[in-house]
Amino acid sequence: MLSSLVAKRLITGVCQAARRPAITGMVSFRGYRGEAPEDNKGDLIEIPLPPWVEKADEPIDIKKRRLLYESRKRGMLENCILLSLFAKQYLNTMTDIQLQQYDRLINEPSNDWDIYYWATEAQPTPDVYQGEVMDMLKEFTKNRNQEQRLDAPALEYLDKENQ
Repeated sequence: MLSSLVAKRLITGVCQAARRPAITGMVSFRGYRGEAPEDNKGDLIEIPLPPWVEKADEPIDIKKRRLLYESRKRGMLENCILLSLFAKQYLNTMTDIQLQQYDRLINEPSNDWDIYYWATEAQPTPDVYQGEVMDMLKEFTKNRNQEQRLDAPALEYLDKENQ
């Protein structure tokens, strides 16, 4: 009995010692240094993106479907949910000017976080994107009805509304 208790403590001690680093100064540190204050960001690469070009001759129904798709397929889930639900509610009733503003808003900025921060009013919206659609998006983002917005809507609604 005593020998099994000693053996159990010995095995537990060996296992715990194996998990600890032998020398505490040798522990490797993993992390992203891009936001560190001492980082001069000299290693960042500027990737040139093609400029946004408005599709002036695009038929309205094609434009709405394209904008719906682009609202759903974002670089981050938060914007996918936010913009797809916004598009579901407003896209079919937008005027040509509002469609143009929305197209520019979701396609010209190269960083999805910018759109998210502007919509949530965490950062000021640049004048070029400020307008009627951005005001609608900011109000939609406030979610005054406290809807559960956990997922993008199904696509079937688009065809049902057109019938």
